[in-house]
Amino acid sequence: MNEALLRSLTASVLAILVRRGADFAAAEDAVQDALVEAVRVWPVEQPRDPKGWLVTVAWRKFLDATRSDAARRRREDLVDEEPAPGPAPAADDTLQLYFLCAHPSLTPSSAVALTLRAVGGLTTRQIAHAYLVPEATMAQRISRAKRTVSGVRFDRHGDVATVLRVLYLVFNEGYSGDVDLAAEAIRLTRQLAAGVDHPEVRGLLALMLLHHARRAARTAPDGSLVPLAEQDRARWDTDSIAEGVVILQAALARDRLGEFQAQAAIAALHADAPAAEETDWVQIVEWYDELARLTDSPVVRLNRAVAVGEADGPRAGLAALAELNDALPRHTAVAAYLHERAGDLATAARLYAEAARKAPNLAERDHLTRQAARLNASRLDRLEGDT
Repeated sequence: MNEALLRSLTASVLAILVRRGADFAAAEDAVQDALVEAVRVWPVEQPRDPKGWLVTVAWRKFLDATRSDAARRRREDLVDEEPAPGPAPAADDTLQLYFLCAHPSLTPSSAVALTLRAVGGLTTRQIAHAYLVPEATMAQRISRAKRTVSGVRFDRHGDVATVLRVLYLVFNEGYSGDVDLAAEAIRLTRQLAAGVDHPEVRGLLALMLLHHARRAARTAPDGSLVPLAEQDRARWDTDSIAEGVVILQAALARDRLGEFQAQAAIAALHADAPAAEETDWVQIVEWYDELARLTDSPVVRLNRAVAVGEADGPRAGLAALAELNDALPRHTAVAAYLHERAGDLATAARLYAEAARKAPNLAERDHLTRQAARLNASRLDRLEGDT
């Protein structure tokens, strides 16, 4: 059973327990216990209907736990609702569970964090990194969210904007290579786009397709990162690019611009350039201006500084960068790149090495370390040539 199918199956079982009256935290614990039981039993005798088996075992685990609770008598009434023997429904409840987690009793940020942890499969550390907060802070936020929805009947769904935010963050984690969730995020966003008529849903789908189209070219055979400017564009998925552009154009025609449409427009401009040097950086800066107006995000402004450096020269990029907090993730790496473009190789090499020490994952750290080594070797060659 592949990872994506197992995740979908787990989400479906969790959704079934919640619909049958289990509070979210208890249902999540029961599903986890059922999965542990499956790991023990299935290698010896795998059931014909894995989903039905998980539903039955998880429900019994839930009942075992609730019987020891102070509200035992009230919860024992749920015994009559135990799933009947036989095959379980084949429907995929993952997207529905995303909406259930985006409950109106939660703030949008708490709903996103809870969904990423409970359904998306991300670790607390990964979620904290996405939100630019300490891991301990995010752990407390998720715990508070679980307490808030504990005992709440999930009869009201959350809003589309919160679900879009979750899908976007799940896709980003998958795309980064840490956890392979990108394809699953695209699948769920397609489902959402088929059922919800909203330009931002289509904007997010276009953004995912345009980014995912470059995935094969993002790493070298040895696993090292390949920057966008150095990627072999012949390896880009032209079908995904074409689909993403068509979806984006239809969304923009609705004249209800949102952040995902703006991001997709930037991705489309990169995809449209036959070569890196032909990229329309001036138009990209204009889209970053729109995106900054929509989001007021420091990460957007960081990326904008890179675009300004390409459109107006590295000194202009460094001036834009100077307006941002240097504690921002990847700030040092951007500074190193712009200093290299400006010809200050000594400063760039030092900053690349510093950025490598701060890198969030091994692939990025190795890439930045190689950049520092490349510049140091180049400087050494120049010194030897002058003697």
